[in-house]
Amino acid sequence: MKEEAAPIKTETFMVNMGPQHPSTHGVFRMRLSLDGEVVVDVEPIFGYLHRGVEKLAEGRTWVQDVTLTDRLDYLASMSNNLAYVLAVEKLAGIAVPERAEHIRVIMAELSRIASHLMAVGSFLNDMGAATFTPLIYMFQEREKILDLFEMTCGQRMTFNYIRIGGVSCDLPEGFIPALTRFLGEMPRFIDEYDTYLEDNEILLARCVGVGVLPPDKAINASVSGPSLRGSGVRWDLRQADPYSIYDRLKFDIPTGKNGDVYDRYRVRMEEMRQSLRILGQSVRDLPGGDYRTKVPVTFRAPAGEAYAHLESPKGELGFYLVSDGSLSPYRFKIRAPSFINLGVLRDLLIGCKVADCVVTLGSLDIIMGEVDR
Repeated sequence: MKEEAAPIKTETFMVNMGPQHPSTHGVFRMRLSLDGEVVVDVEPIFGYLHRGVEKLAEGRTWVQDVTLTDRLDYLASMSNNLAYVLAVEKLAGIAVPERAEHIRVIMAELSRIASHLMAVGSFLNDMGAATFTPLIYMFQEREKILDLFEMTCGQRMTFNYIRIGGVSCDLPEGFIPALTRFLGEMPRFIDEYDTYLEDNEILLARCVGVGVLPPDKAINASVSGPSLRGSGVRWDLRQADPYSIYDRLKFDIPTGKNGDVYDRYRVRMEEMRQSLRILGQSVRDLPGGDYRTKVPVTFRAPAGEAYAHLESPKGELGFYLVSDGSLSPYRFKIRAPSFINLGVLRDLLIGCKVADCVVTLGSLDIIMGEVDR
């Protein structure tokens, strides 16, 4: 009688993985415990950036702090500016002119499209798309948005444009025609991306059923943004707690069904289409008038506290401010979506294969500037 072969003795081993995502060079890695190629435990390690933004902000004036917010999610700096000034305006009771509100929404939605283009392009690069082709395709359209930003305020990444009381300057001559051309062209490019990607066999194999985030776990972990909506939770602060003029705008909230990597990717693609709808309405209804309520350089917020939040491309971005009536915030606290969304990474990766770790991390669309402060 043939003897049964003795079972192969295996033991788990540890691998330091990263950086893989373009945003994580030197400031994030995953310590994986592996049984063969299967992940049995994960320790996400971050904390090497040491920017100290919150403490720096408490030593600068209310007006100067706008520049610090640019450096959080530096791919969507307009949204950072807006979230901060909303909190200051709430604290100080400052009214914003109607024209400025429309301009702010235009800039925020352009930022959302630019950020999602980068998110999807780098995600596909993480997956191993050859020679950066999808990323370069999407960079072409992102450059058009950056051209609009440069036309407006002279910058392409850190803008310092949205200010307390409005915006720093009015829209320049030629901006609206250029934006209108972009709105006419961009739907065709999104359709083109879908033609290449939506039913791509490799993308489906790598993404469907991978990194599944159940809706109850997403809610309990305070996940927000496309990562939450990909799990089927219809929650978007632009409708759930409207700010600026979003309560007057018509748009849909895309959601997923399975909460996997593929759904998170699809939500971002559909959100770009909805942002184009919002931009069309904002341009159509753009009023004349002032672009800013004058605020003194030596602005002092009255003593008190306030919290304001908005739907950034990554999720809920909030600022909690405490004032003692001086030139600087007494307390400055940021509710950063990338930091909180990373909290589910361990649960998403346990049980998956090593190759799935890269695409799962990429599907969360983190940016380290707002992870470590």
